[in-house]
Amino acid sequence: MNIYIQGAGCVSPQETAQGGTFPANVLPWEGARMKANEPDYKQWIDVKLIRRMSRVIKMGVAAAQLSLQEAGIQQPDAIITGTAYGCLDDTGVFLSKMINQQEEMLTPTAFIQSTHNTVAGQIALMLGCHGYNNTFVHKGFSFESALLDALMILKEGRSAIILTGAMDELTNHSFNILSRFDLYKKEPVTPASLLHSQTHGTVAGEGAAFFVLGTEKGANTKAKLTGVTTLYKPAGKAEIAADIAAFLAAHNCSEDEVSLMINGRNGDASGDEWYEHMENNALAGKPVACFKHLCGEYPTAASFGMWLGAKVIAEQQIAAAAMFRGTAPTEIKKVLIYNHYKQTHHSLILLTAC
Repeated sequence: MNIYIQGAGCVSPQETAQGGTFPANVLPWEGARMKANEPDYKQWIDVKLIRRMSRVIKMGVAAAQLSLQEAGIQQPDAIITGTAYGCLDDTGVFLSKMINQQEEMLTPTAFIQSTHNTVAGQIALMLGCHGYNNTFVHKGFSFESALLDALMILKEGRSAIILTGAMDELTNHSFNILSRFDLYKKEPVTPASLLHSQTHGTVAGEGAAFFVLGTEKGANTKAKLTGVTTLYKPAGKAEIAADIAAFLAAHNCSEDEVSLMINGRNGDASGDEWYEHMENNALAGKPVACFKHLCGEYPTAASFGMWLGAKVIAEQQIAAAAMFRGTAPTEIKKVLIYNHYKQTHHSLILLTAC
């Protein structure tokens, strides 16, 4: 059974919420943090609701609405999301008020909206969708877990159309806390220099990406979601190479058939060694594109990578800003997305042209 990406929507540090082709120009950032380039949410969300929504809820709802509009679908059969951090802003507000007000006279709104499934619940309320609704909170596998759940449900025939996606936000509090773990760059970097950096650390990011997955090919279908797999704490780079070969073989795809590899290179020297090994061995000679210099590093950044891959196949071209190695192929039939989060959560996603 084929699973099709019928629509895709994304809110990211780039101008991706406008729809249409991938932005030609990369927006700059300051320091070691990329903030989402947020659109005018009034085109998707009622003004009265916007006032009570935190940033990540608005980003998730907007990305979901964009994907549904692109697919030409009013309501899905199910909603499945993934997030590692959840609604950090509302969590911070609730905890701060609890301390400042000495646990007295606390309003429940911030607590209610601080849970990880708030975004999926808000989307369901807005759409009037009473079907299956689930949120996965599996650190660096949150998005991939949501995809795997959607694939199983579609192949079992329990649903025909599923809205699935992922979102994570970065607040001032969370950025300061994560910076203490020495995760981010100390020196200034640019989009062009990040991918070639030989120092420790990366650039923090945030965003939301949603996809309408279905068993039928529609008029606006982007690509086929051929396969998804994950590997936790591999023993070494050789194990990843073997996993890629087994993954491609399981989906009747040879290494020669892969038109483009999109990887999660993020400028952290030790983490990029994994991608370097794959570029020089398992998929040697293949054109390589990257995406984390466009969206930053966060646990569900693979959703942005899949959004980029779907765009590349649909448009049959890739922006020069995303290319890292080799020449952009003129015909793009199969795209392999390889990503890892903190060198422990490794995942592979294979997209195929319809």
